[in-house]
Amino acid sequence: MKIVVVGIGYVGLANATLFAHNHEVKILDINEEKIKMVNNRVCPFVDSGITDVFNNKTINLKAEKLCNGVYKTADIIFIATPTNYDDKLNYFDTSSVESTIEQIYKENKDAIVVIKSTIPVGYTNELARKYPDLHLYFSPEFLREGHAFIDVINPSRIIVGVKQKDKLNNKIADKIINLLTEQPVASGTPSFIMGYQEAEATKLFANTFLAMRVAYFNELDTYAEMKGLNTKDIIDGVSKDPRIGDFYNNPSFGYGGYCLPKDTKQLKANFANVPNQIISATVQANETRINFIATRIMELVKSYEKPVIGIYRLAMKSGSDNFRSSSIISIIERLKENGCDIIVFEPSIDTKYFNDVLIENDLNEFKEKSSIIVTNRYSDDLDDVKDKIYTRDLYNRG
Repeated sequence: MKIVVVGIGYVGLANATLFAHNHEVKILDINEEKIKMVNNRVCPFVDSGITDVFNNKTINLKAEKLCNGVYKTADIIFIATPTNYDDKLNYFDTSSVESTIEQIYKENKDAIVVIKSTIPVGYTNELARKYPDLHLYFSPEFLREGHAFIDVINPSRIIVGVKQKDKLNNKIADKIINLLTEQPVASGTPSFIMGYQEAEATKLFANTFLAMRVAYFNELDTYAEMKGLNTKDIIDGVSKDPRIGDFYNNPSFGYGGYCLPKDTKQLKANFANVPNQIISATVQANETRINFIATRIMELVKSYEKPVIGIYRLAMKSGSDNFRSSSIISIIERLKENGCDIIVFEPSIDTKYFNDVLIENDLNEFKEKSSIIVTNRYSDDLDDVKDKIYTRDLYNRG
């Protein structure tokens, strides 16, 4: 089968790598550096699963620049282009998805088209009305940054959204499910065929629940810190209830990354004119947590003469090099607004400044210059300066 994947990001490359074990796969992007890296079998981001496959297996994967005619011979096309949230419009920026669909419609109406990008509820219906002859499906992804290939090869579930449940659509949906579960480890994966909007809503509600859980344990931690209580003791006691569980309960500076901030905001926007409290509160809770952490840091440095606040890593979690929408960046902005002197240790940045903040990538120099060191997730690299550390990471799980 000839497969085209659009977008060299976590979702696109993880899926393309999966398909390339058994099929002829092209992955498209506009970023020439990413294209070159993939063709040289170098993963453009941190993901040990993809790196292992690139190092040890011969796979039928080629990266190409997005151009006219690229879709003509494809049997199935997966769209995994970015859909960033536009705070002014209160809506995902879906322009990359629509421009891709438009080009596919001109070049190959017979191809099966599967949207993997995260989109608002109702968006696939809009596309189906605009491009009625297209075999259009929506299959949400549920991947963790840094572990995308592991999650693709061993998915928690497969969902395919269809225009309507009929013989043809169900047959094609089954074909998509089979493609996504070809690897033996995925045998028995729960799969669901549902309407477009149900599939879109499943994605947004799933991520918002995860964000809500993060926000809940962060608020528990805020309460404990302000009252002088032992957060870990409380969380351990709460989490041993099997209905709650001992997972996703490690306090942080706020939920971040590519998915949770934008998905929660989009779901909140989809709730316009629908009664709600929890969805809106989840979005607000994250802002409240970020403000609290920034205030707490400023309180801790009051006793220092000319304090320098050291920020250890910008990534939202260990095992990732992505700091898009990372909560620590929002905290830095609040500290800057209050005139704080800040330096950052972030080896993935090779420039002298990031957002007008000095980068110090000599770890020893960074430790020496920092009055306190703020880190969202603890690292053994900081063992020798524990007396300087401010973190809410209680379990050191990454």
